[in-house]
Amino acid sequence: MILSDGEIQRLLENRQLQIHPMEHAQIQPASVDIRLGNTFSILEDTPTGIIRLNEGRNYKTIVSNSYLLLPGQFVLATTVEYITLPNNLTAFVEGRSSLGRLGLFIQNAGWVDPGFEGEITLELFNANRYAIELQAGHRIGQLVFARMKENALRPYSGKYQGQKGATGSKVFLDFS
Repeated sequence: MILSDGEIQRLLENRQLQIHPMEHAQIQPASVDIRLGNTFSILEDTPTGIIRLNEGRNYKTIVSNSYLLLPGQFVLATTVEYITLPNNLTAFVEGRSSLGRLGLFIQNAGWVDPGFEGEITLELFNANRYAIELQAGHRIGQLVFARMKENALRPYSGKYQGQKGATGSKVFLDFS
């Protein structure tokens, strides 16, 4: 069941759900707005031009209040908000329709597991033929929360727990 604004507000007030920093105006009828942080990461070039999933990758991280996303470019970004989900709540990361209509794809892995804690890393792609200027602090998407019938038996404690900043892929750890 997707949570309403009233349910979200109650969970925040009793600290079962934590989102910091957050303003009350971010709470929408069935979601919470998330804002773009100031950390961006891009994959560094490889000598072979091939990404091998069993090898770690280097990222160039940029801290800036704006980022110019070129046509066809992909960048990782982060949210301003640091969230802590209880073991009976999951969240979906959804992009804003207004930005999607400009060709900005907000994420392609938009699931947040129960028990997750950290900033959300966003995968941004510019499908437009024009560059898009991104501004830190701007509303970039929303979190839609759903309550589970019971607590997760194994809440999230994976490789991205506690992440801060635009965190690159750690898929290579799956091959260890």
